[in-house]
Amino acid sequence: MTNVPFPPGSGGAPPTTSYSGPSISSMPRRSSYASVVSGTAASPQNHSPFSHLNGIVASSTPTSSSYPPQYHPDGSLSSSNTASRLARLASGLDADMQMNNGGASSASRRAAGSLPAYSRQFAHHPGYDSFYGAASAPDDDFFIPSYLRNSRYIARLEAAHRSKLAVQRESASNPPLSASSSHVNLHRIAPSHRGMTYDIVEKEPSHEADNVLPLPSRWSDSDKYPGLELLNDGLEVRYMGPPNKHDHEAAAVRADQPMPPQCGIYYYEITILSKSKEGMIGIGFSSSKASVERLPGWELESWAYHGDDGKSFFGESQGQGRPYGPTFTVNDIIGCGVNFSTGCAFFTKNGVFLGNAFRELRNVKLYPSVGMKKQPNVHISVNFGQHPFMFDIDGMVKKEKLAIQAEINATSTAGLQPPLDENTLIQELVAQFLAHDGYVETARAFAEEVKQESQALQNGRTEPLKQYAPEEDLDAANRQKIRAAILDGEIDKALKHTNAYYANVLQENPHILFKLRCRKFIEMMRRCNELSVPHSKRTRSANGAAEESVFDQYMDVDEQAVDDTDGMETEESDSMAKFQELLTEAVQYGQQLRMDYPTDERGGDRKLLDDIFSLVAYSDPKSSVHGHYLDPAGRVAVAEELNSAILVSLGKSSSAALERLYQQTEVLVNEISEEGGAGAFINMPTVPGAISGRNNTFHGHWPIGDRFAQFRANFSQPVPNWTTSTATLEYDNIDDLVGTYTIDYSGPQSHIGPTDVSLSLVSPIGKRIKITGSLPYPLPQTYLNGGGTWTVDS
Repeated sequence: MTNVPFPPGSGGAPPTTSYSGPSISSMPRRSSYASVVSGTAASPQNHSPFSHLNGIVASSTPTSSSYPPQYHPDGSLSSSNTASRLARLASGLDADMQMNNGGASSASRRAAGSLPAYSRQFAHHPGYDSFYGAASAPDDDFFIPSYLRNSRYIARLEAAHRSKLAVQRESASNPPLSASSSHVNLHRIAPSHRGMTYDIVEKEPSHEADNVLPLPSRWSDSDKYPGLELLNDGLEVRYMGPPNKHDHEAAAVRADQPMPPQCGIYYYEITILSKSKEGMIGIGFSSSKASVERLPGWELESWAYHGDDGKSFFGESQGQGRPYGPTFTVNDIIGCGVNFSTGCAFFTKNGVFLGNAFRELRNVKLYPSVGMKKQPNVHISVNFGQHPFMFDIDGMVKKEKLAIQAEINATSTAGLQPPLDENTLIQELVAQFLAHDGYVETARAFAEEVKQESQALQNGRTEPLKQYAPEEDLDAANRQKIRAAILDGEIDKALKHTNAYYANVLQENPHILFKLRCRKFIEMMRRCNELSVPHSKRTRSANGAAEESVFDQYMDVDEQAVDDTDGMETEESDSMAKFQELLTEAVQYGQQLRMDYPTDERGGDRKLLDDIFSLVAYSDPKSSVHGHYLDPAGRVAVAEELNSAILVSLGKSSSAALERLYQQTEVLVNEISEEGGAGAFINMPTVPGAISGRNNTFHGHWPIGDRFAQFRANFSQPVPNWTTSTATLEYDNIDDLVGTYTIDYSGPQSHIGPTDVSLSLVSPIGKRIKITGSLPYPLPQTYLNGGGTWTVDS
């Protein structure tokens, strides 16, 4: 079993060197709010998003410069044609941006300076990266030990890590306000589009997974004996001080993080690189209270396996120790693990399990720890899971999971009221779920199939599944119409049906009406963004600069004339006109939405409005910190909430029995897994895809040269609604397929949207090759039904 590190995040990548248009916004990001407060911004009183363009017109180009003519450190542009265009745009757009007290009056405007030299607007100009340097990616040393893959703990840890990276990326592009700036009254900043204003809202890090302990990743710089030297990014420890004649004196170090009980079993390995004959090494774990001036096991709240005599030591043994295992020396690999479910600790030597050494380990934060007698040239290295382990810890964890699963499967349903056997219970839950969500025809077909199957098997079932009354069918059909409209992004149709069939629902639930209207704005922005994608490529001049002005797509939306001097063809002009039309509608709708919900009253949520309105400020909204709002998956939550409200208005339950059962189980599993109990080995899928029973297998082929490698893929979780899942692919008759490939989906699509999938080749196994990788959501519809064509770009 191998242990593949989690691929590093891509945040902070260097800016692209090509210009894409039209896009929602390619305007330069204004100076950070902190710089506005401190007075270091180029124009702190410039409140209009386009008035700063006047400064570009006024800027003069230095006659002597070491920078390319298109780009200067002071932010000026040398093109007179560009300057005249910007002047026209600045004068035509400033007035249109001021609405709902969102901007300063014309009297308060100041002549702005030029764009700051660090503006991303100049990213496409030669010399940008070389002068300012590419943005550095945030530190990302995240890894997943092989034995913890697909575990509940890792799923939560990954979510916390993604949140951390998102905050880092946002902080890098928009530093937060300092505490001292709170007394400054900042005007509402309008994004680089017309008519939309939003308040300054500092982004706070997500607290959803704050209670998830991170994995130990290195030895601690601060929690160690001063004479120890850490090497190789804290993964190696060496004692180079003078020898000490007192046997009781030693030097120890602890890991940077405690072992997380939520992982169920924690394991690490240490390799002895060198030591003298008199050297003593103790490997184990301790609390933060144990001294680092003695070997682990010789102090209270410390436990260890010592290599000089093979004994196990724990604090209460008063240094006597108990016979445990063989001695160990140079080149030996010693593993240490704790099973938090049983409260036992064990050790391994060179991949061989030595048995349990300690028991009843409860309610103590345990840090991996190693200690050594003060002898020269003692040198060890640690593997916390960044690399494959010698011991088959994966097999041990799998065995533990199977034992718990067997115990779950052995649970009897005899005590249920009314009494139902397991098979009948599942069928009733599925049938009720289908009817509850409005899948009337599917529910009928399912009931008929179960009836025929039960008659064929003669299992004693004489009554078919519950049949539904006509009025219930009508309600279910109406609810399905509304649900389908929302899932297709047709919010106006959903509102029309809701008001026609259930007029009081939106009146009694104003917060749902607000969310529907917000979703309509998001769908309008999605259509604008999708229209801009086909035109992301533009011809470039000989010196590499884009032919069109970087601000061309910001022509006043009230102007119907299109400047054809840039040689755009008719089809492209039509597309631009359509883009402008859709964008105008979205901006006007957003203005009305802001006026209708100026506060959090009547179901409004100003924070949500600020978030979705900020999408227009990004050149690539989907990759922005609020890009998740554009995900079609957001339609599901709105559809479910409205469906639940309709059901409540009809005097029915707001959720299906299967959903309630799932939610209750999820809560219970969370509860029993926090302290490392049996729940730590259970990972329930946290998505509705598991409830609806969609399959998790598809077939396809890879073209390899003039051959095709047939493959089958089995996903660890049902599709398509997981966030991240692992897929195992098996290949037939390919012996020489070695390397890392990128897989681009090219099969049929659905409203869920296309997805790029990357899988990494691990190793060939005879005539079969297994590949594991992560598949992000959303996924193409083909995943539901199997099939599809895949291509390889090696």
